[in-house]
Amino acid sequence: MSTAAVLQQCSESCKSFFQLCKPRVTALIVFTAVIGTFMATPGMPALSLLLTVTVGIGMVSGAAAAFNCLIEQEIDARMARTQGRPLPTGRVTSVETSLFASILGLMGLLLLYYYVNPLTMWLTLATFFGYAVIYTVFLKPSTPLNIVIGGASGAMPPILGWAAVTNSVTPEAMILFLIIFVWTPPHFWALALYRKAEYAKSGLPMLPITHGDEFTLLHILLYTVILVVVTLIPFVMGMSGIIYLASAVILGGIFMYYAIILYRSYSDNLAKTTFKFSINYLMLLFAALLVDHYFKIEIAFL
Repeated sequence: MSTAAVLQQCSESCKSFFQLCKPRVTALIVFTAVIGTFMATPGMPALSLLLTVTVGIGMVSGAAAAFNCLIEQEIDARMARTQGRPLPTGRVTSVETSLFASILGLMGLLLLYYYVNPLTMWLTLATFFGYAVIYTVFLKPSTPLNIVIGGASGAMPPILGWAAVTNSVTPEAMILFLIIFVWTPPHFWALALYRKAEYAKSGLPMLPITHGDEFTLLHILLYTVILVVVTLIPFVMGMSGIIYLASAVILGGIFMYYAIILYRSYSDNLAKTTFKFSINYLMLLFAALLVDHYFKIEIAFL
């Protein structure tokens, strides 16, 4: 085999392992964790700590995603959205995935334990277990409330970032957790609606399949109302100021608009648009928290 062929094969293998980590999901997890580190201190977190948190949490998150792909490879093969993933297509094997995920996760946990603090490591391990085992193995195939209960794992990253700086979990960190926890159901159910046929084929008891579209749409609307209220808590508690409040109101108003028109006149395209907006919503909301956090410091300094 020529050198060029070997390099090409290595490149394809690296790409496949990278895809196992669900990079877009992992990026959102790391982003919210990093926001947690900034919010936990009135100043700037140490660069070395920030880099370690980013890499460590990113590695453990990627490992959890890879284990999720390993466990659900047969389900993924039946769904158009996921049948192109590395395991269903045979680009990597189950053994390779197990070794990769185990090594990646262990390295991330050791990095957090020795270079951040043990609390962050244990919380990250609990998050990993909650997603890769409790959610993937037990909740997802057994209850239509899987994403509501399992959403606790996805909501943990800000707490991890906060604990990395303060070595504690405070009420402020729990508020950031609560925002993502309430955001998760309407975000995911919008996806489940326009992918309903695929989920039905997979055999997973997703809410639109077990309770119907109208029930799901109503709960998207109700959870969105709760989300809008919950996102006002940082301002009420003094965690944020006017910049965040204005951003939360505007973004929440847009989310409510999508939830209402989705409920009144459903279409797959509208559900897809709502799902995509929900991702941008969370990123922009947490970015507003960050901007507001340091803008207030700048005003106080002046």
